[in-house]
Amino acid sequence: MEILTTFNLLLLTGVFLLYKWVNYKMNYWKRRGLLVPDTSSTKTLFQILFAKNSFADRVLILYRDLKSKGVQHGGAYITLVPLYVAMDLNIIKSIMQVDFQHFVDRGVFMDEKNDPISAHLFSLTGSKWKILRNKLSPTFTSGKMKMMFGTLVDCTKGLHKLMDKTNGKEVDIKDVLGRFTTDIIGSCAFGIECNSLEDPKSIFRQKGREFFDADLKQNMKNFSSLFVPQIMRAFKITLIPRDISSFFINLVKDTVEYREKNNVIRKDFMQLLIQLKNEGKLVDDEKMEAEKINEDENRITMDEIAAQAFVFFQAGFETSSTTMTFCLYELARNKDIQEKLRKEIIQTLDRHGGKITYENVHEMVYLDQVINETLRKYPPLPNLNRVCTKEYKVPGTDLVLEKGMQVIIPVFGIHRDPEYYPDPDKFDPERFTEENKRNRHQFSFLPFGEGPRICIGLRFGLMQTKVGLIALLSKYEFSVNKKTIEPLQFKGTSFIMTTKGDIWLDFKKISESR
Repeated sequence: MEILTTFNLLLLTGVFLLYKWVNYKMNYWKRRGLLVPDTSSTKTLFQILFAKNSFADRVLILYRDLKSKGVQHGGAYITLVPLYVAMDLNIIKSIMQVDFQHFVDRGVFMDEKNDPISAHLFSLTGSKWKILRNKLSPTFTSGKMKMMFGTLVDCTKGLHKLMDKTNGKEVDIKDVLGRFTTDIIGSCAFGIECNSLEDPKSIFRQKGREFFDADLKQNMKNFSSLFVPQIMRAFKITLIPRDISSFFINLVKDTVEYREKNNVIRKDFMQLLIQLKNEGKLVDDEKMEAEKINEDENRITMDEIAAQAFVFFQAGFETSSTTMTFCLYELARNKDIQEKLRKEIIQTLDRHGGKITYENVHEMVYLDQVINETLRKYPPLPNLNRVCTKEYKVPGTDLVLEKGMQVIIPVFGIHRDPEYYPDPDKFDPERFTEENKRNRHQFSFLPFGEGPRICIGLRFGLMQTKVGLIALLSKYEFSVNKKTIEPLQFKGTSFIMTTKGDIWLDFKKISESR
């Protein structure tokens, strides 16, 4: 009896101490005088993983809740982790650009030893990130994009072939464009013909869908990688499923070994990575034999090649395909905008003999506006993450962020804020005329981030998005099919903005619709 009483006392003491500890953690921002909206103060892991609304919707609710209080910034919690939410665009500019040295890291999980392809440019920290960024930056210059352009345009042949043979003149555009960008990335990043447009069950397409169509277990890992990466490292949990990781690592090794053994040179991203591995820097093909380069400190390893090729695939095929999907959906709903854009495309192509060239793509001003408006309304990442790497006093406030504090920049909320974009739910490419852009704060548009950690592949992403839209809109007219569920709903388990269901569009060949 005495033992039982002692046990009960210990249990009650433990519960009380746990309560006090949780209460202390959940009052972190109150002690610092920062507002925490009710919408974010009680989010448990269960609520996050099984929430009915999407991650993007939750970002928007959080932003609007804080915005309605008229504050520059606010606090939030995910489980017991405090997050700093930057609202004021000048504060955001300070975090992402002016005082970048305090916010170098994204705080995303990586484990070079146990999960080598997780150690890519997006997740690397500190000096490792800076060194690799400097090595890889030359691979994404306009000159290198032009080098890959022909390979990219070749993939549009398969796109036209698939559209022309589609029965019933209706198409799941989300699936088609996912297969299109898979073929582009496979060809430009890995130098292999994926044939996803011909075969939707191709191994490359399957591996891509496996990663993004995550189950509950993978969603828990994705969540943990962003908000509690230390738990992942402590228990040696890999973010990338073993079979997917092995597939990409073996694919890269086989590709590199084959090219080196057989002296195969292609105009693609993989070839540039091989140059960095063997030469330590990028050189022109003509100089390869004439110039002996010895820059060991700039060489990259096979694991680094695999990691960069994987993140290029991961980021390149999903974000570009969803951007094109959302764009065509909006154009299908706004026929006047679709027709205006088609007119620009056809007139520009006619001036260049009907061919899509690197130069004439950049002549299409209205196409730029349409894509930017799509990225405003549907940013690929609804929020951006940073970690305070050394103590920082937030400009214009008395708040000091501690080292290790996670920072959220609510991109989706900013993009849907009527202060910057009146009638924000309306699709209006005129928002992105040169005059209108000049009249807005630079940091009110953040689809690719800003500052030194701006997306390194944005040129390539925009290039393949433009080519895909040109290839489709120059030949087909689109309207929304009744199978598309409207209004669109975003997938709740994805950190990338994508729809819950398919997006079906009706289409007609231009000659048939006139």
